[in-house]
Amino acid sequence: MSTTDDNNDGINEEITDNKEDCTSCEQNNVDAITEGIDSVAIDNGIETCAACGKEGDSDEMNVCNKCKMVKYCNVTCKKKHRKKHKKACEKRVAELYEEALFKEIEPEECPICMLTLPFDVDQSSFFSCCGKIICDGCVYAMRLSKGKDLCAFCRTPISSSDEEIIRQTKKLMEKGNAEAFYYHAIHFQRGIHGMPRDWVKANGLYLKAGELGHAPGYHALGKSYAHGSGVEVDKKKAKHYYELAVMNGSVQATYELAALEHRQAIANEHYERAKKLYTIAAKAGHEESLELVKKGFMTGVYTKDEYAYTLRAYQKRRDVMKSDERDEAAKVLAALHLRRSQFFS
Repeated sequence: MSTTDDNNDGINEEITDNKEDCTSCEQNNVDAITEGIDSVAIDNGIETCAACGKEGDSDEMNVCNKCKMVKYCNVTCKKKHRKKHKKACEKRVAELYEEALFKEIEPEECPICMLTLPFDVDQSSFFSCCGKIICDGCVYAMRLSKGKDLCAFCRTPISSSDEEIIRQTKKLMEKGNAEAFYYHAIHFQRGIHGMPRDWVKANGLYLKAGELGHAPGYHALGKSYAHGSGVEVDKKKAKHYYELAVMNGSVQATYELAALEHRQAIANEHYERAKKLYTIAAKAGHEESLELVKKGFMTGVYTKDEYAYTLRAYQKRRDVMKSDERDEAAKVLAALHLRRSQFFS
C-alpha cells in the first residue's frame, strides 16, 4: 500500500470518529429535549400557594384577580399575602394596562361585504331589526335591487315608524346588544325617532354600551366629559374613557388620546406615548394621525423607516375600506345634500 493510501485511511478513521461523536451529540440533544417534554407532561396542572407553599389543583385554587400572576389555596392565604404581593401586583397590573393600551387595532367589518367599516358613524347604518351595522355601500346596493324596502342583512321589512324602531332597539337592548345601547344613546343625544334630547340619558346608555365592550360607547362618554355634555367637564375622566375606548379598538379615540398625551408632553418633551398612539391610529387607516406622523418625520420625531412602515400599513388599511358601492353612495348623498336618514329610508 502506498503512503497516500495510508494517509487516506487515517483521514477516513478520523471522519468516522467525528461522525460518531456528532451522532452522540445529537442523541444527547434529543434526550435533553425529551426529558424537558416529560417534565412538562408530569406537571398535571399542580400549582403552589404563594402564601403557604401548599400544592393544589390549579383549577381549584384562588387566583389574584388583578395581576393573574399568583394563586392561593384559599381566600385566607390570599388575604395574608396581600401586603407582600401588593407591589409586584400593582407593577404587573400597570404593565397589562399598557399592553392593552398600545396593542394594534383589529378592524371591524361590514357583515355583508366583509370590508373594514368606515370610522365615521355617518358612513354606515344601524338596523334595529337585526342589530347589525352595515356600510353605506351595501345599503346603497340593496336600495338599487329588488329588495329596496328590506334590510340588507336579515331581509326583513325596514321599520317605517319611530315607534317601531324604538321598540326593536329596546328588544335588542334586553338581549344585551351593545350596538342597540349605543344607538339608543344617539336617539337621546340628537333628539330623534321621537326621543327628547337628553344628554344625561345618552351618557348612561353610552356607559352601558362601553361596559358591554363597545368602543364607540366609551369614546362618546369620553367626549361628553371632555366638552361638558350632560356632565361637568372632567379631563381625567375624559382621558380614562378614551383609554377604555382605545383598549376596545376605537381608532378615533386612539387619535384623540394621542392628542391629549401630546399636549401633556409638550411641557416635558416626552412624546413617546403620543408617538406610539399616533402610529397605531395611522396604521389603522386614520388620515389625521398619518399627517401628524408625517410632520413628526419632517421634524425628526419619527425615523424614515418608521414613517415608511406606517405609511404602507395606512395605505393597506385604507384599501380594504374602498368599494365602488361605497363611492357611489357617497356621491349620491353629496349630490342630493340629504340627510342619510332620508336617503336610506
